[in-house]
Amino acid sequence: MRRFQLPFFTVLLFLSWTTLASAEILALLNYESKPGQPVRREGIAIMDIDPDSTDFGKILMEIPLPPDLVAHHIFFNRDRSKAYITSLGKSLLHVVDLTHFPYRLRAIDVPDCLVGEDLVVSEDNKTWYLTCMGSSNVIMGDAVKDVPIKTVSAAEPAVATILYPHGIAIHNGIDRVLVTSTVKPDMSEVGESVTVLEASTGKVLSTHKISTKPSPAKSAPVEVMFSPKANPPVVHITNMMEGTLWAGVWDPQSKAFSFHQVDDFGPREQGMPLEMLYNKKGDRLFVTTAKPGYVNLYDNTDPRQPKFLKTIAAAAGAHHSVLSPDERYLFVQNSLLNLDGLSDGSITVIDLKNDKVLGSIDTLKAQGFNPNCIMLLPNHFQEHTLRVSR
Repeated sequence: MRRFQLPFFTVLLFLSWTTLASAEILALLNYESKPGQPVRREGIAIMDIDPDSTDFGKILMEIPLPPDLVAHHIFFNRDRSKAYITSLGKSLLHVVDLTHFPYRLRAIDVPDCLVGEDLVVSEDNKTWYLTCMGSSNVIMGDAVKDVPIKTVSAAEPAVATILYPHGIAIHNGIDRVLVTSTVKPDMSEVGESVTVLEASTGKVLSTHKISTKPSPAKSAPVEVMFSPKANPPVVHITNMMEGTLWAGVWDPQSKAFSFHQVDDFGPREQGMPLEMLYNKKGDRLFVTTAKPGYVNLYDNTDPRQPKFLKTIAAAAGAHHSVLSPDERYLFVQNSLLNLDGLSDGSITVIDLKNDKVLGSIDTLKAQGFNPNCIMLLPNHFQEHTLRVSR
């Protein structure tokens, strides 16, 4: 599809209107050039992804990024007034104030962070936690001033280890942060554990193996998320290299988690499970697998043991996903780190009401780009969704 740009005033109206505007779902997509392009480019595209819109698949606005940033993920703070963009290429975290237009990126120096991956914000919106896979630590930051305030690493490796941290989840109700140990950036070493931190202090409490295989299991836990509304709290974990889904259940008496496997993607001939997504009610769980590219849907009524329901085809490198506000459509971004065979570059559009793939958005792919993440602009989230804990 050709690039579509609107006059400034029209774009401003698009970005300020709420869901009262008809047939419009706007998404943020950070992208980078596919390998082999003569000039490397990175940016953030604002795209209309509503299948019923006349502007479906069109880029309404673009925010340029430094070509050597290697922007990775986009995260929101709790009231979605800010967006944070992590970087694999520089010791920087970028923040965007989404309440002021035109959007401006501000760089935050995080010198102790190499290969910044995931970020979560505390429920009081005052502290962020950034995982640094290349320097094996977690940076705690002031989410009001947006400056780093503490570097967390394991001082006693025999007790607990933060090794190649990637995924991160927070639950302030139990004062816990969980961090996955994934892979060394050059892939020469692979992790197998999840580390538990005290959220209020950053103190490293314990490390837990996430595999039933003998060590070194090389399971590579990659993402961890708290299931919404679960009582007691439950986390779900994707094992990227082992191809399994795990759960961790909080015990209020012992104040500790116990972990167990809940699914194996191997029998369905799928590999590299990556991201997880819950619906608003929390009774549905979506898990993407990059090889060869699928979405797996689970009944999450009992988050301790999600029940597999069905598989929906996406494309190679199926990674992040978002639901439309009415939860009829699921949009899947198909690209993983520009890796050969894992970066189709499209966005798969799935109609969940009729259980069918409507097609794909190839706008970025056709221009020689791979999208690295997809998020809906905040004005498309219903009020109660803002309070869902991730």
